[in-house]
Amino acid sequence: DEGKLHQVLTNLVHNALKFTPSGGRVDVGAVVTEPEKIQISVRDTGPGIPASDLPKIFDRFYSGPSVSPDTRGAGLGLAISKSLIALHGGSLSVSSAPGHGSTFFVDLPAT
Repeated sequence: DEGKLHQVLTNLVHNALKFTPSGGRVDVGAVVTEPEKIQISVRDTGPGIPASDLPKIFDRFYSGPSVSPDTRGAGLGLAISKSLIALHGGSLSVSSAPGHGSTFFVDLPAT
């Protein structure tokens, strides 16, 4: 569903921009990882996510304790995005460490 994929990518890019300081960088890319799979990545140079928060960031209504009130949202974007990707036979994951930014990966069937 093109509209739902657009919603997910918009959310991931919006989050990356929101958490990346001025002068930072946000990159979006896509690669074929297997003959029938594609991976879309959204990488930022923001503050990164502490390891203790990583298991919770896809939970509904979760905002990490290190998230400032200026950037805090409802805590639904990542949970909704993960559900939408799962409904399309894919997965949403993250790689992050404090001080090294974050990369979100959307893995989907290519067909």
